[in-house]
Amino acid sequence: MPIHEPHRVHRTVWLRAAVMGANDGIVSTSSLVIGVAAASSSHENILLAGVAGLMAGAMSMAAAEYVSVSSQADTEKADLEIERRSLEDNPQAEKQELADIYQKRGLDRALAVEVAEQLMAHDALGAHARDEIGISDSISARPTLAALSSAATFSIGAGLPLAVAWLSPLELVIPMVAGACLPLLAALGAVAARTGGASTIVGAVRVAFWGTLAMAVTAGVGRLFGVVA
Repeated sequence: MPIHEPHRVHRTVWLRAAVMGANDGIVSTSSLVIGVAAASSSHENILLAGVAGLMAGAMSMAAAEYVSVSSQADTEKADLEIERRSLEDNPQAEKQELADIYQKRGLDRALAVEVAEQLMAHDALGAHARDEIGISDSISARPTLAALSSAATFSIGAGLPLAVAWLSPLELVIPMVAGACLPLLAALGAVAARTGGASTIVGAVRVAFWGTLAMAVTAGVGRLFGVVA
């Protein structure tokens, strides 16, 4: 009976962008809100700065992810085109190259050649993309998915400190935003680590630490200079 193993590597296509977006949304917006509040600003100015930060941050995250992942996708396409031309011009050399790869992985020479022949007969470009270049469908670059995931989760993450700031009295904005966001950051780090198969404790501590540092630095700048940090 076949054994089903729930591998997680295919999640990296969207998980990295989603986690980064949510984390940045919480950290940047809560830090911005705390920095403006520390500068003794009005409630309206705090909320205005937070909303502006949400809109600008979501667009920035989407654009950055799209451009970054598009560059990766362009590189993959260029490599595949090089391999396609090589398969057309030197199919025998490419078969030997694939056989060499399998032999290095532990197959004897005769079997490695046979496997290379059969795989190339089925899908030559796919075999070379996977085993020679390291490109597969499960982890190939997807710019639009990365951009949408990042922008959506940034907006969701940024919405929490904004909601807390809106509902809090002016004098309690800083402690209430920090108190609400830090546990959420820790939970986000734990969930992301669990989704990726890593330690939940390490993930929670790592994200909470950097979130605390960002809020503390921004609050200090706002209190010191009395301006939006």
